[in-house]
Amino acid sequence: MGRYGLYIASIVLTVLFGALTLYNLQWEWGLAIAGLLVVVGTIDLLQHKSTLRRNYPILAHFRYGLEAIGPEMRQYFVESDIAETPFSRQERALVYQRSKSVRDTRPFGTLYDVYGTDYEWINHSLRPAHIESDDFRVDVGLKCSKPYSASVFNISAMSWGALSAAAIRALNEGARRGHFYHDTGEGSLSPYHLENGGDIVWEIGSGYFGCRTADGKFDADKFTAQAAREQVRMIEVKLSQGAKPGHGGVLPGAKVTEEIAQVRGVQAGVDCVSPAAHTAFTTPIELLQFVARLRELSGGKPTGFKLAIGHPWEWFGIAKAMHETQLWPDFIVVDGAEGGTGAAPAEFIDHVGVPMHEALMLVHNTLVGLNLREHIAIGAAGKIVSAFDIARTMAMGADWCNAARGYMFALGCIQSLSCHTDRCPTGIATQDPARWKSLDVPDKATRVHQFHDNTLHALRDLLCAAGLEHPRELGPEHILRRISPTEVRSLAAIYRFLAPGELLHKVPEHAVFKTFWADASAQSFTPPDKVKALRVGKTV
Repeated sequence: MGRYGLYIASIVLTVLFGALTLYNLQWEWGLAIAGLLVVVGTIDLLQHKSTLRRNYPILAHFRYGLEAIGPEMRQYFVESDIAETPFSRQERALVYQRSKSVRDTRPFGTLYDVYGTDYEWINHSLRPAHIESDDFRVDVGLKCSKPYSASVFNISAMSWGALSAAAIRALNEGARRGHFYHDTGEGSLSPYHLENGGDIVWEIGSGYFGCRTADGKFDADKFTAQAAREQVRMIEVKLSQGAKPGHGGVLPGAKVTEEIAQVRGVQAGVDCVSPAAHTAFTTPIELLQFVARLRELSGGKPTGFKLAIGHPWEWFGIAKAMHETQLWPDFIVVDGAEGGTGAAPAEFIDHVGVPMHEALMLVHNTLVGLNLREHIAIGAAGKIVSAFDIARTMAMGADWCNAARGYMFALGCIQSLSCHTDRCPTGIATQDPARWKSLDVPDKATRVHQFHDNTLHALRDLLCAAGLEHPRELGPEHILRRISPTEVRSLAAIYRFLAPGELLHKVPEHAVFKTFWADASAQSFTPPDKVKALRVGKTV
């Protein structure tokens, strides 16, 4: 049955029962039922609050009916797929509440097992603070000619092509209203990113979409023309992403429309493939030189890179290159293995890349150990949806956080798991205009804006309870974790934090630094001899 099949059938049945009723009143019951369905379907098509109802008139109510049965049946019929994803049902409900400014208080205490291992909390103070504004911001690129003041909670990289034009419009308008940034993803800077005027972080991936030559190399002239736009606030080079690090991106040919092909500089109807590696640089030093070149070409805008941590010696090579050349990125975004995507091999989603917390700790510790932390801001992404997620991530070393799926939920994503098929029922992850034109941009932009603002309201309340004035005051000592039924440790006690400048004087007694730091090279990403020896079982 097509999307409008039941609605059309209801119209036909209404006409049929209407004709029969003229001859025999015993058919009036059929006329009443069919007529009622027509009324429901017509209301579905005319309303603008629910994209699902506009795309699936009448049919959508069967889903809502299952959700109304009760928690047990709802979990069995509707949310069994969500239970298998990193986002719990409670977190998804929290996004919906905050995006609609619905009261998010809850009776009967916590849903978590407070005696279970890995339960975490933030300690409160007997002298709570009072904070007037929750517009928490961090300055990025203070030594650039065009520094940027970023919100501590922004929209993570999601490309036009993976998402629809309407979804991009709504995200960017929400970002404009809330004064936070919208990362383009690697799919280029599209007209839909620019339409509403929200702040943009332009992500440059290995495909160099929007700034590429005919053979897929970096084109400086095209980059300069785009980066000069006032709306583009920062430039981000994507080295890898958490959902499929080391794999490269693929936009299926079914989604590569003529318009997308023109914006990206590729062929329409053919799979749009991002190479796994960049061609503009091949060594850590060349990476930093490329970042410096982009900063200059952009007119002095903050420029940095995003990466998912993999082989530690490769990250150490980049860090050593920073120390040796004094070429620093203005920021680094750490993407965790928890990151999502519209389509990726199962093994990559489940078992490739370092989780965000461990990756963030490694990057933060390394920069502190080299006395570079004050020069480089750090963003973090990976399963961040609540104010506590933001607080915990900033306590572990981040200056700000990015989120993707949380903002998709605010748009109305129901996790139908059809992102790669071009048949997204909510009009978010599709290039089918018959589907995405049903997504009401002003309404969804309001939800994006409200999700951001209400989450920062909650963050402010957490900080006040802890007696703090700003998220920058959060440290690992503020977050507690139960590590066994009888033991509790702060993150400061669980993890080893390096002292400022420690790496300049000695190699710490820390497994990853002790094993890989000394042999990492600023000249190459290739494994050091020690690693090669370990691979073949030789004595090191």
